[in-house]
Amino acid sequence: MTRSIVAIGGPHGSGKSTIAKRLAVKLNMNYVSAGIVFRELAKERNLSLEELSKITIYEPGIDKKIDQRTLELGAIENTIVDAQLAAHFTPKDAIIRISITASPEVRWERIAKRDGISLEHARSETEIREKSERDRFLKMYNIDILDDMCYDVVVNNNRLSEEQTLEIVEVIVSYVLLRENEKK
Repeated sequence: MTRSIVAIGGPHGSGKSTIAKRLAVKLNMNYVSAGIVFRELAKERNLSLEELSKITIYEPGIDKKIDQRTLELGAIENTIVDAQLAAHFTPKDAIIRISITASPEVRWERIAKRDGISLEHARSETEIREKSERDRFLKMYNIDILDDMCYDVVVNNNRLSEEQTLEIVEVIVSYVLLRENEKK
């Protein structure tokens, strides 16, 4: 049986969290974010995201803790899961898996603006974090975060506004939910 669980993934700065949060509100669904768990852990340890990313290389328990919590929360009915590995850490019968993406340059600009840091700092921190994550996830799970073939839909929002991206994703998810409800 298909559950009304939606996986939204994609790289840092792509807008996946913004879209997932807003979509959850619009569709009256629960919202789960692995990124929030990661940020909270960095804050608890008084570390930057870059520093925590480096530590996770030597402490695989950090990723496993985040991923396990995402898996548990992502199994709750009527939930949108926002995580870089969302397609991998939601139940296999999730209703749909969507990747939100953008070019590195666009993502770095968004991160710099969001975090109030320089573009160069955003680029450097993101490149380090993404390399670390790619290496770790390949080693731990044999998952390549650059491979988007596990997603049903990929939305490149380089040229789309936040509103346009949200509308596109909402139409897709609403359609899939409607079709599934017709089957019940």
